Amino acid sequence: MEGIHFDPSVPDGYTTEVHVPAIEQREKVSFTSGDTTCAAWHHPGSNGGCVIMAGGTSVTKEPASDQFAARFNDAGFAVLAFDHRRFGESGGAPRQIVRFDEQIADWHAAIEYAAGLPDVDPEKISVWGFSLAGGHVFRVAADHPRLACAIAQTPLVDGRAVAPHALRSMTPLAVLRLFGRGVADALGGLAGRQPLLVPTAGPRGAVASLTTPDAMDGDRALDPDGRHTNWEQTVAARIVLKLGGYRPGRHASRIRCPLLVVVCDQDQSVLPGPAVRAARNAPRSEVVHLTGRHYAPFLESHEQAVAAEISFLETHVHAHEIGPARQADGDRRP
Repeated sequence: MEGIHFDPSVPDGYTTEVHVPAIEQREKVSFTSGDTTCAAWHHPGSNGGCVIMAGGTSVTKEPASDQFAARFNDAGFAVLAFDHRRFGESGGAPRQIVRFDEQIADWHAAIEYAAGLPDVDPEKISVWGFSLAGGHVFRVAADHPRLACAIAQTPLVDGRAVAPHALRSMTPLAVLRLFGRGVADALGGLAGRQPLLVPTAGPRGAVASLTTPDAMDGDRALDPDGRHTNWEQTVAARIVLKLGGYRPGRHASRIRCPLLVVVCDQDQSVLPGPAVRAARNAPRSEVVHLTGRHYAPFLESHEQAVAAEISFLETHVHAHEIGPARQADGDRRP
C-alpha cells in the first residue's frame, strides 16, 4: 500500500510558521472516568464536529494538542483535549503511572462526555492521538464503530516490533539499570510504595524510557518556548516491562470508521513500518507519509500534517451530514 509522501524540502506553498493557539477561546472542563476525573480543554466549534485529543506517555494536553487543536478549531471543529488519569491536571494516584486499560477507559469516557457538549453532534466525533496515544486510537476506534473517523499520528502500534530497535539505542549498562529500576518499581508498587520515576526521554547512555536518536526532539517540538512549565516529563519505570507487549495494531481489522495513519519515514522511536502494516488491516484506512523523524509533524512537516488531517476530517465528518458513505480502501492520493 503506497501512501502519499510529503517532502518539506519542496514547500509547495506551505510555510514552517507554527500557528499560535487561540487559547482565550477555550474553557477548562472535566469528566468522570472510573473512580477519578480527567481534566480537559474544550475548544468550542461551529460545524458540529469534535476532535478528541491526547498525547503519548507523559505528554500532557497542552504540549500534546495546542498546535493541532488551534488549526482544527480554525476549521470549525470543536476540540476536547484531555490528560489521561495520573498525569497533568487529571486525578488518580499514584502519579506518572501508565496503565493501558485505564487510559483506554479514559478515551471511552471522553467520547461519552464529548457527545453531550452543546456544540457537538454525537455522530461527528473523531479521535486523534500521537505516539503511545496514537496506538490507543487503534483500540478506541475498534471499540467505537460509530466514530466519524480516527487519526493516528506516528503511532506506537506494535511494542514487540519496535523494542529491539529501542534496546539497540541504549548502552548495555543503561539497559541493565533501566530494567532493574523497572522491576524495583513494579515490586514497590505491589508493596504500596511511591513510583520510581525515570525521564521519558534522554540521550544514549541515560537511564530513560526512550533514548532513540529522535527521542530528545520532544522539547523543541512540543514546547519550543518553554511555556509548559508544569509538564512533568517523567514516567514510572515499570512501563519498560509492559511496552514490549503492547500491540494495539492487532485491533486494526475491527476498526469500522475511516482511519488516517500518519507516519514519518525517518521515525526512530516507533518506526514507520509497523504502523503501515497495521493500517493495511483496517478496512477503511489511509496512510500519509511525511519526511522526518518522530516529531516531524510538530516541526518541519507540520503544515503538511495539518493539511492532510484537516482534509481527512472534513471529508469524513461532513459525510455524516448526508449519511455515512463507505470510502474507497487504500491510501490517499494527491
